[in-house]
Amino acid sequence: MSVSAVADLQDSLLVAMNDLKRLEGLLDHATGNLLDRFNKAMQVADGLPDSTEAQLIREALHLAVTELQFHDMASQLLVHTGKVLKGCAYTLAEQAMEPEEDEIGVVVTHMPQNPNPVTQSEMDAGSIELF
Repeated sequence: MSVSAVADLQDSLLVAMNDLKRLEGLLDHATGNLLDRFNKAMQVADGLPDSTEAQLIREALHLAVTELQFHDMASQLLVHTGKVLKGCAYTLAEQAMEPEEDEIGVVVTHMPQNPNPVTQSEMDAGSIELF
């Protein structure tokens, strides 16, 4: 593979990493808004007179907190994927370029040690451990 092709591919990987960072920021913002709205709904529900319907609303809001775990899982996956892309970009550069004399024999790995930081694959009730 030519150095030019490697440079173009490396640039594309770095653009993808930047997009993942932007996505993480958007996810943080949306989760913050969701948490604010959740808290406001809890305040309103707590002010309702005791009734079966009010209790059902409170229980539904308490169960909804597990959905906020999605943010944590998604953030971990975004960071991990960014590290994989960065590792690929560095590996491409190392493979395409001749090592400097003082770099010969130096092995540097940029890839994450774990294949996946999140093993959760669903958001069903009871499938999330709160921490």
